[in-house]
Parts: sequence; C-alpha cells; structure tokens
Amino acid sequence: MTKINQLIKSWPKGTVKTVTELQKLGYSPQLLKSYSNSKWIELYSRGIYQLSGDKVLWQGLLFGMQKRKNTTLHAGAKTALTLKGFSQYIKLGKDKVYLFSNKDENFNVWLKRNNQITLNRTTIFNYKNKKYFTNFQLNKFEIIISAPELAIMEMLYLIPQKQSFDEALEIMEGLTTLRPKIVQKLLAEGKSVKVKRLFLFMAEFSNHAWLKNIDVKKINLGSGKRVIVKNGVLDKKYKITIPKSYGR
Repeated sequence: MTKINQLIKSWPKGTVKTVTELQKLGYSPQLLKSYSNSKWIELYSRGIYQLSGDKVLWQGLLFGMQKRKNTTLHAGAKTALTLKGFSQYIKLGKDKVYLFSNKDENFNVWLKRNNQITLNRTTIFNYKNKKYFTNFQLNKFEIIISAPELAIMEMLYLIPQKQSFDEALEIMEGLTTLRPKIVQKLLAEGKSVKVKRLFLFMAEFSNHAWLKNIDVKKINLGSGKRVIVKNGVLDKKYKITIPKSYGR
C-alpha cells in the first residue's frame, strides 16, 4: 500500500490533521505539498490539513486539535451536556459550540474559520484531572468532552455573559446522577466563588439527593456578595443575586 493510500485509509472523514501530527507519522512538508498539489488533501487553515473536498464540522476540528500533546482543549458547558443527553436546547448543527482550555493554550488562529465555535480559556478549573472528562463516540472517531460534573460548572462560569440563569437551572434539575466525589473535588479545587455558590444554590433548589454527600465545610465560598443577575434578589444563604422568580 502506498503512503498516500495509507494516509487516506487511516484518516477519519470529517476530521483534520495538523502538520505536526502528519510529520510524526512520517509525512514531510514536501510530501504534504505534493499530496496537496495532487488534490488528495487540502489546507483547512494554516498548519492544518483536511481531505480534499471533505466537510469538516466542529467535532472533526476538535478531534484534530486534541491530537496535540498535553492539550486541554475540549467541548464543555452546554455543548457537553447536550451530547450526553441532558439538554434539548442546542441544535448542534447550528448553535454556538463551547470549547474550553487552559488559559495558556493558543488555538485562536485555527478556530477562526469556524464561526460556530466560541473558545473559553480559563484557570479556574483543573483540566489535568482525567476523571473530569469522558469520551464521546462519533461515527468514525471520538472526542474528549467534559463529564457532566465539570460541564455544569463550566456552564455556570458563563453566566450571565454567554449563558442564561434560567436555562442553566433547568439543566441542573435533570442532573440527578452526578458523582458526589467528583463534585466535591471540583468544588474544593475550583477558583471561582461565583461558580461554587451558584452550583450549591441550584443543586439545593433542585433538591438533588446526591447533595447530602457534599461537605460544604470543605469548600471555600469566599466572602461578600456576588451580583449574578441585575435587578435580582439576594439569596441570603449563598449571598448571590438571583432572578426574583427563584427567591426563597
């Protein structure tokens, strides 16, 4: 089998490969240029190739990006929860897709061509812990996404600029099977007081059974008030402003 046939056979349709990955597989820049001239492959963006004439969706782009060494890039927040069946709000072919990574990763140039994607870099979550993630199987490949425990906290992180309070709470109400040990660890490690207070408020409001296994005394909830929504009411327990309809 020729090298180009090997490459095409092993290349899942709808995905991209970086030049770095291709070089590690034994394909030199000169060879890649030759394949491109022969219309076997084509540039998706600088440093990234796709199969000629192929249609690359965000899942295939993420798949290619996740081949990078030590990357923390993943699908999170509402996107991950939708993939796991917890949200009916997103039409994954049209609406915004939320990708997250550590703050020091630079993927903007590669993601600019896809207007569906919004990239969120943050330091408030520990993206090195593999227990916070799960694999999602697509047709011929799989991508790494946030586990529900992390995804809901990422969703709360986006309130109010990119995410509504109402939608987040409605999704939280369906999260009846969260793993208390993972929740506890995320809340203990998390660097956002807003996220931690919102999470506990919504879990309590939803009356989740797993909440009784969370030791709030081991979670740093900071001090002072946090304005979550404008013109809301203050929840005295967690000192956050919430929509008036959820006041208690």
